[in-house]
Amino acid sequence: MQNKFNARKKDPVKSPSLPVSWIEVSDSVSRRCQFQPDGHLSVKIIDDSRPAIQRIVDSFLNTFFPSGYPYSVNEGYLRYTQFRALQHVTSAALSVLSTQSLLFAAGLRPTAAQATVVSWVLKDGMQHVGKLICSNLGARMDSEPKRWRVIADVLYDLGAGLEVISPLCPHLFLEMAGLGNFAKGMAVVAARATRLPIYSSFAKEGNLSDLFAKGEAISTLFNVVGIGAGLQLASTICSSIQGKLVAAPLLSIVHVYCVVEQMRATPINTLNPQRTAMIVADFVKSGRIPSPADIRYQEDLVFPGRLIEEAGNVKVGRALHEVIKPSKLVEMKQIFPEEKFVLNQSQKWVDMVLEHDASGEDALRGWLVAAYTANIKGPSHEPTASALLEAYEKMNDVFTPFLSELQGKGWHTDRFLDGAGSRFAW
Repeated sequence: MQNKFNARKKDPVKSPSLPVSWIEVSDSVSRRCQFQPDGHLSVKIIDDSRPAIQRIVDSFLNTFFPSGYPYSVNEGYLRYTQFRALQHVTSAALSVLSTQSLLFAAGLRPTAAQATVVSWVLKDGMQHVGKLICSNLGARMDSEPKRWRVIADVLYDLGAGLEVISPLCPHLFLEMAGLGNFAKGMAVVAARATRLPIYSSFAKEGNLSDLFAKGEAISTLFNVVGIGAGLQLASTICSSIQGKLVAAPLLSIVHVYCVVEQMRATPINTLNPQRTAMIVADFVKSGRIPSPADIRYQEDLVFPGRLIEEAGNVKVGRALHEVIKPSKLVEMKQIFPEEKFVLNQSQKWVDMVLEHDASGEDALRGWLVAAYTANIKGPSHEPTASALLEAYEKMNDVFTPFLSELQGKGWHTDRFLDGAGSRFAW
């Protein structure tokens, strides 16, 4: 018996061995996958029957587009990328022309003292001042990233334009070049600050880092193309100041147009005053809730603060003491005791002031009340308490399904980006 037991003990049960290599076939490409002794996985292509043109296209997509494209990004990414590429070409070409003009204006042979002054004013002085001033506008850029992205490129072109014309007034070289770099400094901060919310609007699967990396790859590629185009222009038709005065405005127009088209294609999914008003107006008018892609081409990039009558002509951001009298404030809090907004009718619009911790949902509730009140009160200027209560009850009846569908369309309702607007705390 003991011998049998020992015999069994000497023959341990062997676990089934797992394969250390295998072949995967996908899209006419065969790959051998193998685990190395150190545990790392190596992948080697053993057969690729794709046409050469398809290999080139796939390689380009893998390098310059996020993994899983087009299913990993939101609608509009391709159009955004196309105009971004052209924007970088024109921007880089314009930069070459402006730099050449600065060298001409400086006389190409400045003294050591002049070089020190030029370096300070152009690089370390005025540009940094521009950056510091623009950094104070960060909250406004969160609220309106599209608008500030366009402003950034207009400022950049303005700075480049001053540099291009600097040879016409060499005695004002420092002033022209300093102002040009001041504008460029503001443009750099605005462009960088708005990059994240724009990329975030396209990130469909939490792939923000991938989008950012591929976006920078596209920027690098087409900046190089633009530099080459700029060098060609600078050595031919733009070798004279007359040629630059013709080419620079044309490049600037194309540059700004490309940025505008990029922003129009971008489906920002956060709530700000303009987008909230557009959502409420569509819902009150037709019962339909638009997605970020639905309203991207309707956004006003120049005057985003315009009032929308169907949404109640609501205006957000004024200080509480400027909006409402103390007696009226007490009345509003009695009508809406649990809400984090205050509404007050003025001659041309309805002011809404939010509490300091109000979210996007609170702003939506206030906006819906204002829109329903405008439909109920009729031609009378001041809404009655009964009209406000009726509008409030109507809002409560529809808000839960309204919010659920809104979030299902991709809107972020956890915060309301009102820029530098005033809020209050009890």
